[in-house]
Amino acid sequence: MTGAKMENPDLTTSVGVLKFKNPVITASGTFGYGLEYEDLLVLNELGGIVVKGISLKPKSGNPPQRIIETPCGMLNAIGLANIGLENFLKDKLPLLKRYSTVRIVNIYGHSVEEYKSLAESFSGIDGVDALEVNISCPNVSEGGMVFGVDPILTARVTEAVKKNTDKFVIVKLSPNVTNIQTIARAAEDSGADAVSLINTLTGMAIDIKRRTPVLANIIGGLSGPAIRPIALYLVHKVVSTVSIPVIGMGGIMKASDALEFLIAGAKAVQVGTANFVNPQATIEIIEGIREYCRSYNIPKVEDLIGTLSLPESP
Repeated sequence: MTGAKMENPDLTTSVGVLKFKNPVITASGTFGYGLEYEDLLVLNELGGIVVKGISLKPKSGNPPQRIIETPCGMLNAIGLANIGLENFLKDKLPLLKRYSTVRIVNIYGHSVEEYKSLAESFSGIDGVDALEVNISCPNVSEGGMVFGVDPILTARVTEAVKKNTDKFVIVKLSPNVTNIQTIARAAEDSGADAVSLINTLTGMAIDIKRRTPVLANIIGGLSGPAIRPIALYLVHKVVSTVSIPVIGMGGIMKASDALEFLIAGAKAVQVGTANFVNPQATIEIIEGIREYCRSYNIPKVEDLIGTLSLPESP
């Protein structure tokens, strides 16, 4: 630290054409439709909100048990339960539009046609600033394969969404792949405006008394601080691979965690599991980033992004 603290660092940041008042966004599936947190924090202070995944029709999700705490994290197999496109547009979006934060809708489908239909449905809709395309869903039309592990399928979905919407398109990447850089390039080459990563890691838990899986779905998605080093590494790799903006996520619980992702090159971060532990986590992270910029005399948070200094190769 040098000199006196800066009074009012500028926390605004851009992800392509999206302008955020700060780089902290809530992650899909952990913040409901945003409205559930109205009484717990000031939504207008957030950089952005990503609502839980929306499908064409309502979906009840997986049977219980659907969630379990794990060391330094949690496993969930919610099954992407949601109220469906029509109900979201009628009941949730009008209320969400009252807030001056960036509104991002996460979408998912089980075929390219479903993704295309969702993209078309959101085109021209006021109050939706971007679509985040979840490509970590089972692709029923392709024999159960997951879109996000195959660069060809990733490209097909990305292209279908991009060609059928006027929204900014973010493709959310799965870490459950051999080479995430290949998937990221496929998304970029097919028109994605940005990528976000990482989604959850696949895991499971066993009830040793009953000798059965704890989750009714057997497997679930691992999130929380346990995955943060992996997420940070993969964000670093993707930042060095693509020219489009990268949004980082995975186990961010406090400001120092978020700062690591920004220094690694992420233009913004998403906060997920931390919302369950502390509903005020996002606000505290924003203030922590502000205090860091003050302490280190960084006038704009964008001056911090991508400043990672790597050792020279021997």
